[in-house]
Amino acid sequence: MFKSVFAKYVTAVMTIFAIGFAILLFIATSIVNNYLSRSKIREMDGAASSLQTAVSRLARDCEPENFETEFQSAAKNADLPLSQVLSVLTGMDGDIAVFVADANGKVFSVVGLDFNRGEDAEPLYLSEALNRAAEKGEQTAQTAELPLLSRQVPVRVESIRNFDREYCGCVIVCVTRLDGSLMREEMIQSILSTAMLVLVAAMIAVYFISARVISPLREMSIAVDRFAKGKFDTRVSVRGRDEVARLAEAFNNMADSLENLEKMRSSFVANVSHDLRTPMTTISGFIEEIRSGVIPPEKQDYYLGVVQTEIQRLSRLVASLLDISRIQAGERKFTMRGFDICEMGRQVLLSFEQPIEEKRLQVEFDCEKERMAALADYDAVYQVFYNLCHNAVKYAREGGALRIRIRETKEHKITVSVYNEGAGIPKEDLPFVFDRFYKSDKSRGLDKSGLGLGLYISKAIMEAHGETIRVESVENEYCEFQFTLKKTAEGERRKGATE
Repeated sequence: MFKSVFAKYVTAVMTIFAIGFAILLFIATSIVNNYLSRSKIREMDGAASSLQTAVSRLARDCEPENFETEFQSAAKNADLPLSQVLSVLTGMDGDIAVFVADANGKVFSVVGLDFNRGEDAEPLYLSEALNRAAEKGEQTAQTAELPLLSRQVPVRVESIRNFDREYCGCVIVCVTRLDGSLMREEMIQSILSTAMLVLVAAMIAVYFISARVISPLREMSIAVDRFAKGKFDTRVSVRGRDEVARLAEAFNNMADSLENLEKMRSSFVANVSHDLRTPMTTISGFIEEIRSGVIPPEKQDYYLGVVQTEIQRLSRLVASLLDISRIQAGERKFTMRGFDICEMGRQVLLSFEQPIEEKRLQVEFDCEKERMAALADYDAVYQVFYNLCHNAVKYAREGGALRIRIRETKEHKITVSVYNEGAGIPKEDLPFVFDRFYKSDKSRGLDKSGLGLGLYISKAIMEAHGETIRVESVENEYCEFQFTLKKTAEGERRKGATE
């Protein structure tokens, strides 16, 4: 995994760098070539102006047909400005050439190119268009093909005229090379050297960054394999505060949930096994003793009553399991109608009359109004109400308080709370009381028959109604559950009650 991801990082970085430096090289080369071209052309224009001034002094008193003879004679005199100008030009830059032609376009002097053609060679002539441009005095730089050159080059044409303004010939200055290959090679080498240094630095950075990113992922992969083998105590280390760190935190939270779920599942299996085996053993034992005559006839009714109680206990257990299965599958349907929640509270409280008297609980029933109409599924809310009261009575201390309070809120809601003084719930168990199969009384000291499903079913019912259920508790002091219901009008309550 590490190698494949690292290879992808390296490939992506190298591709980006290659494309980026190729574009940079292309742009830099274009800029350099354009700059050199403009520089050469400006140099060509300056040289052409200087030559035109110098040669024009020579041709001031000559006739057009004698221009070549006068030029050649003047070129042999070392004190003439023409020879100095030409020498300076040829020494400045080898990329500039100078052509001197007579009025007919015949080239008789070239500086900057090899012009040793021999006596038998054909004379060189300018093109007709170029010679016509020189004769007309068109001094604008243009592109043309000159003798001794096999390609189009930038040229500057300067006409030479005598004192009478007769056309004697022309001076043509051209740029023989514009590419600046030496500078371009040096620039390419510099860019490539820089690119290699940057690429090496990028590879080092990618290595450490990818290692930092991939290391938690590799730990998670190993942790997943350990989870698959049933080792639910595996965790991954969290480093930093970035997205990978948050992913590691989420993974650890998931691991905590899975570990807790596994513990609850194991506890559930143990509880179900116990709660199925105990009544079945009791039923089997009493029936066998009745049939064998060990239990006398006058006591059989009593023991049959015990058998019936155990059968009802099994029935409640199976009903709870079926109920949670229907909730998880989304098959339980709720019929919404109006009913009096205060009357329901009284009925639920009366159903616990015997255990309340046995524990001598101080009961307080506090309903804000005589009648309060709620809109919900009657049977489902009764199940929630009954579960909460059953737990409150079971865990209340002897002689403690048991209080049911029903209030209306400003949000058009009804709040029902069930409070008891007693064992309470430990602080560390509060986040899990509504989880499946969770039991805070793991010793089964008080809860000998519960499966940890009642509160989970209650929360699922409230969530299906779009309502909330919550708990507040202090261990060894009190415990209070609250749930909310939608409030409905009195007329709707009566209508629902008659349906």
